Amino acid sequence: MEAILVSACLRGVPCRFDGRHKLSPELQDTVSGRRVVSFCPEVAGGLPTPRRPAELVGGDGHDVLDGTARVVEDTGRDVTEEFVAGAHRALAAARAAGCTEAVLMPRSPSCGRGTVHDGSFTGELVAGDGVTAALLERNGITVHPAPGA
Repeated sequence: MEAILVSACLRGVPCRFDGRHKLSPELQDTVSGRRVVSFCPEVAGGLPTPRRPAELVGGDGHDVLDGTARVVEDTGRDVTEEFVAGAHRALAAARAAGCTEAVLMPRSPSCGRGTVHDGSFTGELVAGDGVTAALLERNGITVHPAPGA
């Protein structure tokens, strides 16, 4: 059975920054007939639940991986190291399960694909990918934003 990596919050795990989940009933059609590997890169990187909101500053996840951007909390605390560590653990989990695709939480600084928050903590969105989405894509895993999330 083909495996697919899915953001744990989309599967009902209360691991989001606000301590809640973002269960996506629409996701069921996407993962039907596949073995689901639920994963939260932020928790895997050592961040607690709940935690302070974080956004990408100075670029997107690709820039973070290249060392030219950071991930910071709304307090200004740099959590780049935790986000990068979690992304690498997500990649390891995906590889171990044989995943070639992932469905991740939209707009997240970890999991966002195509659109992320702009680093101003005002809700503004810009084109870009989260750290985990960027690392998965760089390693040949196709990343899709979750339907309906």
